[in-house]
Amino acid sequence: MGARQLHFNLFLLDTGHHEASWRLSESDPHANLSLAAHQHLARVAEEAKFDSLFLADSPAMFGEPGRRPSARLEPTALLSALAVSTRHIGLIATASTSYNEPFNLARRLASVDHISGGRAGWNIVTTAGDAAARNFGLEGQPLHKTRYERASEFLEVATKLWDSWADDAIVADKDSGVHTLHDRVRPISHVGAHFSVEGPLNLAWSPQGHPLLVQAGSSGDGKEFAARWAEAIFTAQPTLEESQAFYADIKRRVVAAGRNPDHVLVLPGIVPVLGDTEAEARELEAELDRLIAPEYAVAQLAQLLQVDPSRLHLDEQLPADIATEDEIEGAKSRYTLIVDWARRDRLTVRELIGKLGGGRGHRTFTGTAVQVADTIQHYFENGAADGFNIMPAVLPSGLEAFASSVVPILQERGLFRTEYSGVTLRDHYGLPRPGDRFDLGVAEVAS
Repeated sequence: MGARQLHFNLFLLDTGHHEASWRLSESDPHANLSLAAHQHLARVAEEAKFDSLFLADSPAMFGEPGRRPSARLEPTALLSALAVSTRHIGLIATASTSYNEPFNLARRLASVDHISGGRAGWNIVTTAGDAAARNFGLEGQPLHKTRYERASEFLEVATKLWDSWADDAIVADKDSGVHTLHDRVRPISHVGAHFSVEGPLNLAWSPQGHPLLVQAGSSGDGKEFAARWAEAIFTAQPTLEESQAFYADIKRRVVAAGRNPDHVLVLPGIVPVLGDTEAEARELEAELDRLIAPEYAVAQLAQLLQVDPSRLHLDEQLPADIATEDEIEGAKSRYTLIVDWARRDRLTVRELIGKLGGGRGHRTFTGTAVQVADTIQHYFENGAADGFNIMPAVLPSGLEAFASSVVPILQERGLFRTEYSGVTLRDHYGLPRPGDRFDLGVAEVAS
């Protein structure tokens, strides 16, 4: 087995991850709705030999529309278009278990896997927030625990549907007139607390068996869910020490769940702000921070913290009496990350929104290509990451700079591939294809 190497996922977000990136003179403020813009980014990442790219999504308005581009193309539709624009890079779509049904979503994701030749992945989210709930006839979001219980059953159903066709079901025998062996396709007959699904899926086993499963929650429930289901984990950890603690905790939970810890990759987010010199990088960072609109940022922070915006004063620290994580039913892990960060560093609201404007709690690193490469290597070699979720502050220039300057350094150090060695997304991540579980499924149903 070769030496361990980094894995890189590109987190695509219109003009970049800094909330003011769209205001730069170089930026196309309509990139969020442009197929050509997404195709360019996908090709740059593929030329740099990234493992995958990833699209965030929500079944509600993406943030405050005055603050930055908020409209989003539906991920599986966009990734189907990107599949025919690329040849190697993995394609990961975010989709909610709270506001989808297993049959339809399993079919859409498997379709992308077929269209792309085995490059699809699913970033599994439970979706916090009342806004999404109200789009689906609910008065408010389900409880945090309820959302994860539904998510676990959702994954049971989706994987059963993907496994409802045996790997050898299609014979396409023209002489006998038999296309598919009837006894190698079966219903799943699932009846549970949240779903009743007969099956089978009306789509055969995809090239990877089923799409790669990705998860991003860092609450207690989120980590337990990841330990059972995830094959890659996106996480926000602002310091090396927090990354190391999260990495060790996840690997321990994976072992306790009876799984191989090497088959669950941990990819913290990093927001690189690059310059030919450190001073040049700092200048770009300062320009971006100057363009943040505080009124929108305060409103967004107040929504996350579940406080009235009038209680957040720009030049004061957070109020002392805001809720604890246990009292929050929204995005628990992100809430705790932001509050702990503000308390630890004694940040004013103005300082906090400046830091969140760059990466929303992810590790932001401003410097030269060598400095960024050194940081990535240090995390990788010191029990903090299996790779990174690359979140350029500005797109496309930030990705282009990372691909042309940071990637070659890591390749020269033997830490990142110079060519793709496989075909599927699982090949890129070094993860096994799920075994043909059709016959096991029959035995389970019979029992």
